[in-house]
Amino acid sequence: MFENEEIELSVDDAEDFDLSLDDAEEMEFEDLLSEDSLSEDFEEDASASMDESDNALPDDDQQEESTKKEGFFKRLISGLTKTRDNIVSGMDSIFSGFSKIDEEFYEELEETLIMGDIGVNATMRILDDLRDKVKAQHIKEPMACKQLLIDSIKEQMDVGETAYEFEDRTSVVFVIGVNGVGKTTTIGKLAGKLRAQNKKVVLAAADTFRAAAGEQLKEWANRADADLIGGQEGSDPAAVVFDAVSAAKARKADVLLCDTAGRLHNKKNLMDELKKINRVIDREYPEAYRETLVVLDATTGQNALSQAREFNDVTDITGVVLTKMDGTAKGGIAIAIQAELGIPVKYIGVGETIDDLQKFDADDFVNALFYTNEEE
Repeated sequence: MFENEEIELSVDDAEDFDLSLDDAEEMEFEDLLSEDSLSEDFEEDASASMDESDNALPDDDQQEESTKKEGFFKRLISGLTKTRDNIVSGMDSIFSGFSKIDEEFYEELEETLIMGDIGVNATMRILDDLRDKVKAQHIKEPMACKQLLIDSIKEQMDVGETAYEFEDRTSVVFVIGVNGVGKTTTIGKLAGKLRAQNKKVVLAAADTFRAAAGEQLKEWANRADADLIGGQEGSDPAAVVFDAVSAAKARKADVLLCDTAGRLHNKKNLMDELKKINRVIDREYPEAYRETLVVLDATTGQNALSQAREFNDVTDITGVVLTKMDGTAKGGIAIAIQAELGIPVKYIGVGETIDDLQKFDADDFVNALFYTNEEE
């Protein structure tokens, strides 16, 4: 029997934040305007300035979103500590330890990148790009290569604009992944995020061969206030999806999230099962937008890359969810997946709470990976 995935949801502590500069300036103006010595002309100018300042301030929703983004970036920095220690500390010693840029310098960088689970192919492309930049810009000092290396990594991770179209359309989202990667927990968190956007969500418990998967998803459905359609353990997953599609259409759901199986030890059975489910969707719900996400455990490093390849051979993967980034020194796998497979990492998890699962931004990821205390 497989081990159950953890479903505990810790309460995210609220972060205090100071008044913005605009708020402080506005308070200073109010104090000045209360003084009798101000001339009428100055009062008018000050009042106009305050009006402009008020107009420039973001509304509550924008400010809340900005605060959440800053909070997640801090958690991302913290979550990537082990990866940063594994990769960046080694790079810094190379940049400072070499007096010139030669073949040995590049070989040391190559070893550090590969050991950081960035992957051989991605590493080769990153270093080829770095060599071209060094040559074109006539760089002589190793320390001057650091920013060029960061830029090269970002460029290799570029897979074009990452679309989240399923959020804005009537959609069916398949979520697949091997047991233990956090697949069901991820579905629960996605459901919670969609419900927070006032979307009507239906969950399909179609991973009918994993013990307790249905009960776990039921718990998440209750937390997210989402409808759950399930079946008996061992029942036909396609039949569960058929019932879920019927429910989604009848209840005018925005998104149907399907927890599907991920048994890579038998590719043929998995492929047949997914084909059968797809036929049900094609026949019963042809108007629905389709998304297929594979959930990968970042702590498994290169094994996660192998899983992504194998799943992509079986079905058309449109995005990757990387979980457990906060507990691994192998976070470089995010770079390898996008650089080698060209599949966008769409979500990244750095903790247990719903807010710890966020949309992935390659620039933010690389910036957090190379973050130093000097930037505070």
